[in-house]
Amino acid sequence: MGAVRGVVQSLLYLLREEEVTHIGCAFDHVVESFRNEMFAGYKTGEGTPEDLLTQFELVERAVDSLGILVWPMIEFEADDALATAAITCIELPEVEQVVICSPDKDLAQMVRGDSVVCYDRRREKVMDEAGVVEKFGVSPGSIPDLLALTGDAADGIPGVPKWGAKTSAQLLARYGHIEDIPREAADWDVKVRGAAAAADSLNAHSKEARLYKDLATLRTDVPMDASLGALEWRGADREKYQALCDDLGFGRIASLPHRWSDGAQSGVS
Repeated sequence: MGAVRGVVQSLLYLLREEEVTHIGCAFDHVVESFRNEMFAGYKTGEGTPEDLLTQFELVERAVDSLGILVWPMIEFEADDALATAAITCIELPEVEQVVICSPDKDLAQMVRGDSVVCYDRRREKVMDEAGVVEKFGVSPGSIPDLLALTGDAADGIPGVPKWGAKTSAQLLARYGHIEDIPREAADWDVKVRGAAAAADSLNAHSKEARLYKDLATLRTDVPMDASLGALEWRGADREKYQALCDDLGFGRIASLPHRWSDGAQSGVS
């Protein structure tokens, strides 16, 4: 039960921050998605420890008991849900900022100025658009291109041979997207090591590069409820949360929520 307990404690800590008013949590309800149909090598969850897999459904139940909107993804992935919610919410006039609580580099593509940011809570670091450029060497819009060229082992994307992080960042910082990189190295107006070999490799693997970019591009059209009414956090569901704690033996954290959806406030500080 370690993972479930950790998620509950982490979210309760987050919910105590005054700036948190609306919140949603996305899960890969099933590991495979539409991307597995696009590419046989895409991640399948193989190798995930069994004692962790058995906690997936429990952690969804736990988050729901905290009164947090849950998006369980089946056809799409959790990152697609977060991307859709971020874009949906930031377009609402009453929303000042959307914070994506994840250090996942895939989600860096969703950053918009300082209105949509990524937050690594473990390191207590906020990454705005300037932060994306500083960390990856490219703007948020070029992140899918970067992942396509360099590969992403976590998602099973192999990348294009001869395209390392430095070469990819330099070319994408200049040209923006894979399809805008000149086919001939002689036409590049940035100098990189092994330019001729890199150009030849990209030309030879252009079809794969387009596929990898498509795999790395998050979808923002997931059919889901990301309305402010659904996202507003009103407190933990006392009945669901206490039943969860009883079932899983979480006696120590049974009284941790500081607000209940019935309007009561906890005395725990």
